Amino acid sequence: MEIRHFRYFVHVAEELHFGRAAKRLGVSQPPLSQQIQVLENEIGARLFERTNRRVELTEVGRLFLPEARAVLEQAAHAVAVARRAHRGEIGEMTIGITASAPFTGAVSKAILEFRHGYPDVRLTMNEMPSPSQIQEVAAGSLQAGFIRGAQLPDLPAGVSATEIHEDLLVLVLREDHPLAQTGKPISMKQLKDEPFVFYARGLGAGFHEQLLALCHAAGFEPKIAQEVHELSTLLGLVAAGLGITTVAASLQALRVEHVVYRPLDAPGASAKMWLIHNEKKTSPSCKAFIKLVLQHHGQTADSSVLLPVK
Repeated sequence: MEIRHFRYFVHVAEELHFGRAAKRLGVSQPPLSQQIQVLENEIGARLFERTNRRVELTEVGRLFLPEARAVLEQAAHAVAVARRAHRGEIGEMTIGITASAPFTGAVSKAILEFRHGYPDVRLTMNEMPSPSQIQEVAAGSLQAGFIRGAQLPDLPAGVSATEIHEDLLVLVLREDHPLAQTGKPISMKQLKDEPFVFYARGLGAGFHEQLLALCHAAGFEPKIAQEVHELSTLLGLVAAGLGITTVAASLQALRVEHVVYRPLDAPGASAKMWLIHNEKKTSPSCKAFIKLVLQHHGQTADSSVLLPVK
């Protein structure tokens, strides 16, 4: 039994005339009559009473008609669902983000536009460190991720990365710190006697190693007052007067009481962000999301953009 048999039956039942039904279906009458007979033989009961003058539904036919219509409606619905899924309009998508990702214009705008443009896609965002995101994207648990760091880490085979943002680093100070009063960019050499609040080593973004390298380039070993794992702790300890630190300039949008941000004069003091995805496990929804991110970044989302980073 095929879908066309249901369609043929419904048209004949609605017209109660094989000729008119055949015309609606765009087929000739003999094949239509033949297919109705095939359907009746498979069911094992007559669906129509036929005479030379009229066609009527049997009792079996009357009961079969709403069921046949439901089958056709469900088939049409299934096709529509498949087409929407192919266009990325429905489904689920999980992406990874760092704490600073929502403060990047391309990311926040893409998320907002995606939610408006694809309301039937369930979008879940998991905050996690860059190394964890890379592992999850490689495994397919995340469809995409936003990682941040001084340099792009090594990526597993099949994981692609596109740089979407670069931030200068800024110095984070308590508002009553003497250096907070200057109107000029602050050099690293001016910080040699300052206590620092560092991100813990090994978080994967490389900020610990980057700040350490900046201090060494300025000719001193930093005094590390505290190492932390979270951005909120980092800023909170600066507000408490425990030390100073550096963050990406986009994070100046975070207003913490007693904390100020000042320009930093230091070569190489920048942080980058990359959009990563798994080339072999990119759903239509994810492709649509990537396209939005790259559009807001000012790039064209073509195949050349999404090549794996070597």
